[in-house]
Amino acid sequence: MDTASDAMTLTGRLADGDRTGYREVCPIERALDTIGTRSALILLREAFWGTRRFEDFAQRAGFTEQIAATRLKQLVDAGVLAKQPYKSPGQRTRYEYVLTGRGRQLFPVLVSLVEFGMLLQGDARRLDLVHGDGCGAPLVTQVHCTEGHSVQLTATEARIRPKQRR
Repeated sequence: MDTASDAMTLTGRLADGDRTGYREVCPIERALDTIGTRSALILLREAFWGTRRFEDFAQRAGFTEQIAATRLKQLVDAGVLAKQPYKSPGQRTRYEYVLTGRGRQLFPVLVSLVEFGMLLQGDARRLDLVHGDGCGAPLVTQVHCTEGHSVQLTATEARIRPKQRR
């Protein structure tokens, strides 16, 4: 079996090399089914930047209304965004889109994408994400275990959790 020096350690059934049966339950594939399109990620960027109204999502993201509507519906159906009614004076009730708890859990993903995008840009224009509240330090994403240890790729093991009996 080939093992790369910069890879996770696969254990149990994952280590046998045939992971085709795992694909149907893979959490990465499930996540990508939900947020893995460019349009979904751009709409999420807008939600994290405070966009709430449909017209603003479509305009700021540069998408047609049809694409924005389709992706926003998918994000609502996945529980990443929620629709909340609002009514401007003299207007009919409309809906705005807000991040849910599940959606806010994607914050580290957004920060990681910003970091990676800046890496790809090199010295080109940069978007800096910094800690507010008077701190001003740049944000970075790091992987930690539940005990608080910083964990590198090569110190990570991937294993399938046994099914729980009911």
